[in-house]
This record gives sequence, C-alpha cells and structure tokens, in this order.
Amino acid sequence: MSQPSLESLLIRRRSSFQTNPWKNGGGLTHEAIRVPEFGDAFRWRISVAEIEASGPFSDFRGYQRKMVLLRGAGLTLSFADGARERLERVGDLVEFDGARRAQCELIAGPCVDLNLMVADAIPDVRARVQSLTIPSAVPSLVGEALVIVAIAGSLLVTTAAGAPVTLDAWDLAVVRHAQAAVTTLQSPAGGPAAQVFLANLRDT
Repeated sequence: MSQPSLESLLIRRRSSFQTNPWKNGGGLTHEAIRVPEFGDAFRWRISVAEIEASGPFSDFRGYQRKMVLLRGAGLTLSFADGARERLERVGDLVEFDGARRAQCELIAGPCVDLNLMVADAIPDVRARVQSLTIPSAVPSLVGEALVIVAIAGSLLVTTAAGAPVTLDAWDLAVVRHAQAAVTTLQSPAGGPAAQVFLANLRDT
C-alpha cells in the first residue's frame, strides 16, 4: 500500500494567469492563484497588476496587501492619513491594510506589480524579497503554504522530496508540507542572481 505524500508542489506559469479588470475598473490584473479557488471571498490571492495610469486603488477591506514592483520606473502610494510609500526599484516591497484609501501616482510611466492579498483572519504572514546570490534553504511549518514567485531571472526550486523545478520570471510555486521541512532555492549555474518573493502563511 502506498504511503500518503508528505508534500505537494503547485506550479503556476505566467502564461496560465487569468486576466480580469480591477475591482474598481481602473486597470487589469492577472490572477495566478486564489484560495479557495472559487467564489468572491478568498483566504489569500496572488496576482500581477498592470498600472497604466495614476489613480485610486481598489478597496480591499478585510485583507492585508503585500505589493512588490515588478516592472517600470516606480510609483508613490499616498494614503488618506497622510502617509506615503515609494517603490522605485524592481523588488521594492510595501505592506498595508487593504481598507486604507490609497492613491497611486506613477513616477515615469506604466508599472507592473505583484500583489499578495491575505484575509485579516490569517495571522503572522511572513513576506519578504530575497536576492539569491547563494543557495537558500527556506523553512516552512506544518499547516503553512510557502509561496514563491520569481521576480527577476530564473530560479531552481528543490523540495525535500523532489527534483529541481525551474521558475522563470513571474512564475509561481506553492509548497505545502505535512511536516516541518525546508525548500532550497538557487539561481541556475552561471546565471545572474535571481530575485524572489517569498511568503509563509497559514493555509489551514
């Protein structure tokens, strides 16, 4: 009798993302994954958004947003409380409550950004951007999803039980373990250092 798998690896290629208008109609978003898959409400979602013009962001009350610049000269977010955040370089990351009213001002032309939106009910989301100058062992716990998105360059993803899988720019992987484990990330031999977005979040 076969043993149940102790891990799962889900790959979503950039070419498979589903394109939809923004919630407020101000642009397009390319959805990579949502959990659960169907319905308007979700626990978490990853998407890539095209920002063609300055304007307001959609209201995502009930969610926390993690946003990373993927392409373009950057943008400034101005919030109703007077706070400002500026993303100028690919890989810059900002985190904010989806209920905060945000006005986006493009610095010099259109941009593309990565968005992780997580329901307020999910605590202790650990999101960061990393440059893979050397191989990196990324731990995750039982009940967590490890979200991996290649920001720039290709990277190799090796799980505890599997052969390496290559992610190209903007491809996504989600690793889930039935026990605490590590996933190894590295740039391909001879290639430039890849940039990667990582998030550990409760998935159960």
